[in-house]
Amino acid sequence: MAEVGSPSLESLPKVDADLKSELEGFKPELMKKASTQEKIVLPTAEDVKQERQHTELISGLEGFDKNQGLKHTTTEEKVVLPSAQDLQAEKTQQAVLKGVETFDTSALKHTETQEKIVLPDQEAIQTEKTQQNLIEGIESFDTKKLKHAETQEKNSLPTKEVIDQEKQV
Repeated sequence: MAEVGSPSLESLPKVDADLKSELEGFKPELMKKASTQEKIVLPTAEDVKQERQHTELISGLEGFDKNQGLKHTTTEEKVVLPSAQDLQAEKTQQAVLKGVETFDTSALKHTETQEKIVLPDQEAIQTEKTQQNLIEGIESFDTKKLKHAETQEKNSLPTKEVIDQEKQV
């Protein structure tokens, strides 16, 4: 066994001469006095209460015995079947769709469409001609053929008797 002792002088790290002289001249008396204050923030009563509740909840979950606290149940799945009316409606709809899809258009007869032109009667034609002539007359009217006329406004004032009669009424 090798002895455990202090390391040899050669194995120690080398210190710079300037630093070594400063360290040797160090005087602890020249240091300023400082007082340290430890600040310990204690939890509030609310924090302690919340932590206690959390701890109790965790311990309650960890210590829960599922064989003792739970009862066995069976799950029943209920399937709601469609009514007879719903089934009949669906069958009818499917039959109609299938009939449309499989319809044979070659079994149809060829037809020609005849358009009948209904002409208006003589009275309707005469009424339309009269309206067109009236519109043409209005559109082609020459305003230069008009004579100049001056309009005079006459405002007749009521007589004294009429005014008296209106006051009495």
